[in-house]
Amino acid sequence: MEQKQTLSSGEFLVAEADYRDVFIPEEFNEEQTMIAQTIDDFLKTEVYPHLDQLDSPDILKMQEILKKSGELGLMGISLPEELNGFGQNFVTQMLAAERVGAGYSFSVAFMAHCGIGTLPIMYYGNDFQREKYVSRLATGEIIGAYCLTEPGAGSDANSGKTNARLADDGQHYILNGQKMWITNAGFADVQTVFAKIDNDRVLSAFIVEKDYPGVVIAPDEKKMGIKGSSTAQIFYNDVKVPVGNLLGKRGEGFRIALSILHMGRIKLGANVLGAAKKAINDSVQYANERKQFGVLISTFGAIQYKLAQQVIRTYALESAIYRLSSDIDRQIEKNLAAGMEKGKASIEGISHYAVEAAIMKVVGSEVLDYVIDEAVQIHGGMGYSAEMAVERGYRDSRINRIFEGTNEINRLLVVDTAIKKAQKGEFDLAGPAAALMAEIDSLEVHTGGDLSYFESKYRIIGNYKKAILLIIHALTSHFDNKLVKEQEIMNNLSDMMMETYVSESLLYRLQKKESLSGVQELYRDILDVNVFDAAALLHKMAYEAIHSFAEADKADKLIRACDILLKTGAMNVKEARRRIAAKLIEENSYQF
Repeated sequence: MEQKQTLSSGEFLVAEADYRDVFIPEEFNEEQTMIAQTIDDFLKTEVYPHLDQLDSPDILKMQEILKKSGELGLMGISLPEELNGFGQNFVTQMLAAERVGAGYSFSVAFMAHCGIGTLPIMYYGNDFQREKYVSRLATGEIIGAYCLTEPGAGSDANSGKTNARLADDGQHYILNGQKMWITNAGFADVQTVFAKIDNDRVLSAFIVEKDYPGVVIAPDEKKMGIKGSSTAQIFYNDVKVPVGNLLGKRGEGFRIALSILHMGRIKLGANVLGAAKKAINDSVQYANERKQFGVLISTFGAIQYKLAQQVIRTYALESAIYRLSSDIDRQIEKNLAAGMEKGKASIEGISHYAVEAAIMKVVGSEVLDYVIDEAVQIHGGMGYSAEMAVERGYRDSRINRIFEGTNEINRLLVVDTAIKKAQKGEFDLAGPAAALMAEIDSLEVHTGGDLSYFESKYRIIGNYKKAILLIIHALTSHFDNKLVKEQEIMNNLSDMMMETYVSESLLYRLQKKESLSGVQELYRDILDVNVFDAAALLHKMAYEAIHSFAEADKADKLIRACDILLKTGAMNVKEARRRIAAKLIEENSYQF
């Protein structure tokens, strides 16, 4: 079988992938399409008719719908057949996560169960634990929850105070502590609970059943959004946990937590993609019905701008999501070929892409926030009414910038993790950065007039990378290992990296799409506007970063370089956006 190229995590900064090796959504096969349609149908028949009841909130109704999804097989998509699952690859798992993402609170409960509620036991449990718990989690017979956060331990998860000690009988751990913001807490049968054994510096993980004496579940929290999702505190008062329910090894809990968070961040990116497409559909359908001044508001340029930007940002996110998903599948295959057990190969393959996981979490949650905010605006006063779906979508969207590590934490991780991976020798960052800095005085403007369409786009995005490398070199030379304390500058650099990864992913998608179907002028419009918008953001972030640390002479050189590198050439973005909006308006739904 032909070996496809896979870049290491963060390596996109210094290398290009081959577009032919990048998976694009246009390549979904019949089985994947059927899974997606099954989920769409389930939402229409089992979720949408009960949204008000779920949000009342009615956690018993949520539990009932979750179990129905398990009976249909939807909970076992990522799990092996021997444990009642379907053993689908990561791309298919992400497609399922995307489609479920249109399900409002149900999506949160479902994804928490299938992801953080099930996969810690799947990936780190022994055969007995998998057979006892995962085989039933796969069918919805039991529901799972993940208990990491504490009142004094949010982003700094390892500072948790929940404690376990070995009982005198040597057969149990005695668990004491408190967890909060636990999704599915009100009805979860099985909890993965993180605690420190004795005076250990790092966490361990335990499988705890809700019926163990001493497990006390508080009433559900009252929340801004995702009201149908059960969220509560859980208290552990001298809970006797069998020693056989230690998950993984003693002290391995923090690693388990981080690995599962990487997975959760990536899947959240797919989840919000589904929610964004739902919001776009709501937007265009309303715009095609609402009249003002005697005409449909979809004929107004200002509305078309909003519709087009919703499409552009969502399509770009989708391109990055499935590029990353196929990279993870290939990394898993590499791990299997190296002799890793399936569960370990999977979680190590996902964890490998920590940089891109953080990118997908931040970009995805912020794309959805943009799309749903504009959806409310397109609806005008009706968007503020609880009668409309966009009102619920607006409230439900906000949590995604907090889930799975705040966007502030993840922005820092994008930069810090990429630099650390390079320092460990996973790819060469310092060499190309130093070489560019040595040539900074000889950079010249290139109009790109003699280049083909795709050559010009590769040049533009390649220049984005050069600007990033120059700033990284200057920053690391100036701050050394203290850069991590300069959070504002780290954020500037992170935004530059994220925009570049997403733009490049969109470029690969279009090039492969055209290789399969010929020139796609409308999709060139999407890429053109995306690249144009990205350049403006990179330019702003570069200026902010440079002027935050560089002295006059060095700042002048860096600014001149960025002015040269971050040029895209002239284009009529207004007409491009109008053409994109026209297709959306004609189709009356997202068909990109």
